[in-house]
Amino acid sequence: MTGHLDTIERIVAADSRRLIEVFKDLHRHPELGFNEVRTARIIAQALSDLGFTVTTGIARTGVVAVLANGPGPVVMYRADMDALRVPEATGLDYASSDPSLGHMCGHDAHVTWMLGLAKVLAETTDFWSGTAVLVGQPAEELISGAAAMVDDGLYDVAPKPDVFIAMHTAPVRVGMVAAAGGERMAGTDQLDIVFHGVGGHGSMPQLARDPVLMAAQAVVQFQSIVSRTVPPSEAAVLTVGSIQAGTAYNVIPDRALLKVNLRWFNPAVREQMLTGIRAICAGVASGYGMPDDRMPEITMAGGSTPLVNDDALTDRLATALGGMLGADNVVRQLPALTGSEDCHLLKGPHHDVPLAYLLVGVADPQLCAEAATRGQLFPYTPHSPKYVVDLSAIPLGTRIAARAMLEFLTSGRF
Repeated sequence: MTGHLDTIERIVAADSRRLIEVFKDLHRHPELGFNEVRTARIIAQALSDLGFTVTTGIARTGVVAVLANGPGPVVMYRADMDALRVPEATGLDYASSDPSLGHMCGHDAHVTWMLGLAKVLAETTDFWSGTAVLVGQPAEELISGAAAMVDDGLYDVAPKPDVFIAMHTAPVRVGMVAAAGGERMAGTDQLDIVFHGVGGHGSMPQLARDPVLMAAQAVVQFQSIVSRTVPPSEAAVLTVGSIQAGTAYNVIPDRALLKVNLRWFNPAVREQMLTGIRAICAGVASGYGMPDDRMPEITMAGGSTPLVNDDALTDRLATALGGMLGADNVVRQLPALTGSEDCHLLKGPHHDVPLAYLLVGVADPQLCAEAATRGQLFPYTPHSPKYVVDLSAIPLGTRIAARAMLEFLTSGRF
């Protein structure tokens, strides 16, 4: 046990400077979902250089790398690649070079951790056996990249996994890991809702049918769906994240777009929210005299079921990581989050594959302590313009990822 842990530590320590530079480079060059061309190229080159068999272009930018090393389990590891349309406000000297985009959810760290664990695997083939499958996934933020990879032939180039591992940054102190079984994250749906109207001059609204007003009334009425139709015992969130309409002060446009996000655990609650949205949209449009062929158009633009961790698998990893980090630094019980993921959809038709999805602390401990004195849970939240992955989390996250993979690839236990 000690020898293998020491080997991981030695390899990661020797690689830390390179990994931090890789992370900084990825952070400077964020790319949106399905446009992660540069990021995918970096992953593919690095894994190919380490001896992995690499396939690119799955769902446009997805990367799959396979390292077969004798008989044993197939262990899949996922790192998502995409950034957000959120301007960065961290003040870092390696901040995003694009003023409109930023890695404000830590996916740059996810990619770096995967590249670091790949080096560990490549240099320790003498003490593990099996097949490692590493996946660079596009478009997690769109909640559509995982399903797109499966649809585009993921399992034509990758074997069915026996174990599936994924990790995500969390704004808690570096050194903490959450490895909790059961239902972890909510299901989600993304909806595009287009209200049609009749455009006209802003000075003569009586001659138009204003879709901006229709959309605004719908947004207000949506709030009653959760508060007045979903049982208080059920978790549900309905968020309108964007309203897009018009280009001028004095012009009533002929369409308005709402981008709506749902979060749920119970499929019946999901259907309740969707039914309410459809009814409200139709009712508002009818009230403004829109004919049947001009009713609002609702398009499902991506979604995922709730993420569920396998209890036994996650418990085994929690014990293993406790031996490396200290048991007090591993959280084994945690309330389910209304955040969402799509990584488990990478299982595709193989629904029985057990998943362990870990949350890894990346925040400066001093910032966490200061936030606690202010009564705040976190110093910042994911998707915030000030979301920062402390550089000390890069080698530590790599060690955690490598330890998790090798827990299942080594013969017997560590």
